[in-house]
Amino acid sequence: MLKKNLLVAALAATFAVPAMAEDSPFSANVSITTNYVYRGISQTANKPALQGGFDYAHASGLYAGIWGSSISWLGDSGTAASAGTEFDTYLGYSGEAGDIGYDVGLLAYNYPGDYGTNLTANTTELYGSVSYMFVTAKYSRSTGNLFGVANSSGSGYLDLSASYDLEDAGISLGAHYGKQTIANSPAADYTDVSFSASKEIGGYGFSATYTKANVTGGLVDAQGNDLVKGTLILAISKSM
Repeated sequence: MLKKNLLVAALAATFAVPAMAEDSPFSANVSITTNYVYRGISQTANKPALQGGFDYAHASGLYAGIWGSSISWLGDSGTAASAGTEFDTYLGYSGEAGDIGYDVGLLAYNYPGDYGTNLTANTTELYGSVSYMFVTAKYSRSTGNLFGVANSSGSGYLDLSASYDLEDAGISLGAHYGKQTIANSPAADYTDVSFSASKEIGGYGFSATYTKANVTGGLVDAQGNDLVKGTLILAISKSM
């Protein structure tokens, strides 16, 4: 509860901060979503989440940031593990070579909480991506166990995405296909897809996303929630 309150306080403070100068390397964002789905799997048992982060982007292409969200999947897992908040920290470098964009970096997923004798869910991944026009291909690889799965070091996630702006309508459309491979557990590999539309109105971002994962045998938590079913997610965000 304390960690949740700290996240809420931090996001409330973000709303209270005046908009940062356009040429500032610092930015902040906050959002409320009807469901936090990551790589096709709900992290909040299909319930709403509060999210936000802070970023630093240098003119050279170097960037760093921290992002947080309320979660429930560890507490709902039926094990001794408990964590109500996810904090991600990342460091990377992005740039362009002609018409090709590239991005490389390190991302750490942190889940502060009590795990008893269970494996920690904390995960670190290296990632790299290339983009051309409206298409991006990204690959992430874990340097240790993936989200608490034993003997899963070296697991990978392939992310293929496309985006297209309807400039006259001010609407951005997106499509995504992902494939998660679990090292030493090929039967657990799965794919996910999503389609999205977003629009900025009055300085706020509004989005609608349909997402679904194809997990062999499905994925249901201890409370009976289907975590990979097709679902429509609505979100509102503010960037500063």
